[in-house]
Amino acid sequence: MTIHVFLGPSLPVEEARRLLEAAYHPPARAGDVLRLVASKPEAIAIIDGYFEQAPSVRHKEILFALSRGISVFGSASMGALRAAELAAFGMRGIGEVFSLYERGILEDDDEVAVNHGPEDTRYRNVSEAMVNLRHGLGRALSERIISSETHDVLVKRAKERFYGDRSWAAVFSDARAHVPLPVPESELAALRRFVDREQPNLKRDDAILLLRHLASVRGRIGRHEPTFEFHVTTHWRELVARVLEAEADTDASRNAHQGARGA
Repeated sequence: MTIHVFLGPSLPVEEARRLLEAAYHPPARAGDVLRLVASKPEAIAIIDGYFEQAPSVRHKEILFALSRGISVFGSASMGALRAAELAAFGMRGIGEVFSLYERGILEDDDEVAVNHGPEDTRYRNVSEAMVNLRHGLGRALSERIISSETHDVLVKRAKERFYGDRSWAAVFSDARAHVPLPVPESELAALRRFVDREQPNLKRDDAILLLRHLASVRGRIGRHEPTFEFHVTTHWRELVARVLEAEADTDASRNAHQGARGA
């Protein structure tokens, strides 16, 4: 049996493979978890998922997997968000991001959202997740690199930005523009050195934590015992129909390609 992992910008897949031998997939989108259920995987792990570029992975398909006895794990990004939302139904969350959502400290989807490149760029991040900025600034505060006033202002300014515009460069720019009093240059320089040295990245850390956990329990995960009854709805039938239609189109395209190649 195979563990399937949906992974994108949170961690390079080559690094992930060193931690866990698994079947790796691009960030999850609607229908992806549903497609895996028939193969009866040992477990499904969602780290990254699409937010805007494609329809997001549905709660209902995760519930379907759980209802069929498949353990589903989430961490770091979309996975942490879905795990917090579905913890009561048996989805298992791993890591600090999941904990923050589960406890209601974080609520907004944009906390984990980033802009990133396509698969051929290895999903290179072109923005920074708010949860990473929040984590880094929190560490800088606890290590007395920045003051509480600076911390609060920079977190507020970062949160006010559109998620695709967030970055450490933007944080430093906001620090200089702080009105009525800019952040002291010595404090800003110390923060920059801290970020360059530590590269704070909570999503990466949580992704690693999940993969290490799965590596430690693989072969012993066993069947998930659902505690709820899965109800078939009109929306569910529509999702299943779209998945089946997409698979039929893919099969037809593959067959046509193979026929042309063999001609």
